[in-house]
Amino acid sequence: MHDALVTLYGVARSLRIYYGDRARRRAMDALHARFLNPGDLAFDIGAHVGDRVASFRRLGARVVAVEPQPALARVLRLFYALDSGVTIEQVAVGRSEGRIELKLNLPNPTVATASEDFIKAAVGAPGWEAQRWTRTVEVPMTTLDALIARHGFPRFVKIDVEGFEDEVIAGLSHPLPALSLEFTTIQREVARKAITRLAGIAPYLFNAALGESQRLVHDRPLDAAAILRWLEHLPVEANSGDIYASLDPASLRGASVEP
Repeated sequence: MHDALVTLYGVARSLRIYYGDRARRRAMDALHARFLNPGDLAFDIGAHVGDRVASFRRLGARVVAVEPQPALARVLRLFYALDSGVTIEQVAVGRSEGRIELKLNLPNPTVATASEDFIKAAVGAPGWEAQRWTRTVEVPMTTLDALIARHGFPRFVKIDVEGFEDEVIAGLSHPLPALSLEFTTIQREVARKAITRLAGIAPYLFNAALGESQRLVHDRPLDAAAILRWLEHLPVEANSGDIYASLDPASLRGASVEP
């Protein structure tokens, strides 16, 4: 009963954070509109409570929402079960198909992870002191290539899987038009590996958004070496954000430069 109440509190907290800010919602839609047109297909890998799914749907895109956590998958079904434009996959995504152990943070379900290294990196790190992963659940795991085979070729893929981003990219052999992946300053090496792997798949250009700003920080797209230098010099206090990769330079041009 205690775990159920803590999970309910964590889900309610996430819903308030990710759905309660209208300005953030407008900024998110404006950013995603750089990559998606009505009728396009988007994958949301690590869909959590579905705020990105909602943004993709407002833009008229079809969505495959991928979320392995049982509690959050139930939230997604509650919101989108009647929406024919959304398909929900209750699986993890990695470099191979099989099963994997997912570590759950009940009060903060958006930081569940399949990465032991992520949990180790968070111990004692500024801003992560209160985080605890106290439960595990075994879940099925698929790959990006398998998702593409089942659902079709996506125009945009968002990846937010708490330190498992490079494992997701390792299961991709097709160049994608555009994608985003979360990074953290406690585990920059994961983003470095993912960016390097992407650069080996196709001639991607890159930009980034800090935190939940939904605002590109560079006024022009960067090559892989330049975005890696930026990431390396980012202060630890920046904590997290998203790297955007695209084959279309115009989609990565920022309106202005963050200070």
